[in-house]
Amino acid sequence: MSIYREELLLRSKDVDMFRRLRTSELFKLLQEASIRHTEELGMGRDKTLDKGILWVLLLQTAEIARMPEYDERIVLKSWPGRTMHLLFPRYYRMETAAGEHLLSASALWGLVDQNTRKMAFPERYGVEIEGVMTGEEIALPSAPKRLECTESRTFTVPYSYVDLNGHMNNTRYFDLAEDCIPAAAEGKMLRRIQTEYVSEARFGESFTVSWGEESGEYFLQGEGEKPFFRMRFKY
Repeated sequence: MSIYREELLLRSKDVDMFRRLRTSELFKLLQEASIRHTEELGMGRDKTLDKGILWVLLLQTAEIARMPEYDERIVLKSWPGRTMHLLFPRYYRMETAAGEHLLSASALWGLVDQNTRKMAFPERYGVEIEGVMTGEEIALPSAPKRLECTESRTFTVPYSYVDLNGHMNNTRYFDLAEDCIPAAAEGKMLRRIQTEYVSEARFGESFTVSWGEESGEYFLQGEGEKPFFRMRFKY
């Protein structure tokens, strides 16, 4: 059974003004753990990036008991689920060094041809990852349920938000979302997140971000000539 494990000490760069792990940084940690473990399993860039295919996130969810805080030592675990044709499930668990459960998460990854930007068949590139089940998995993510949107703004993807895949990095959507909704700046504790990445947003591309709230839950979406993302936050 292959389970990735990493121990981390949260630094000032990792936390927000309430000294809790920043939401975008949380998902950056999950993303990097996924990449490192995939490399350990022999499915690194020589199988993907160097052959013109990219790992992309399609859906994510997280259930949060407590966000870790500044100067706290944490343990992050990650493991792959059983591949579902074009989809690669992955699970995560974060706890304190003393074993206190902090959060659980899951994601669905896929492969995309960097030229056509269409889904790639993993077997054509020899990409194969054996899944494991630990009993600590949460449900795989699904598309966030919509709420009525009452606010909106226009957003243009800046250079600093673009990653090596040539599009806005998934973690930056959390920064964008928390700049829109008031709950984060008010210091409310985030409890659950659902995210769907519908299509990529490239450097310089503009779209409308709209959002709404109901009973402490927020729904956000980004749309232009096409839909870009949908997110739901529960506080």
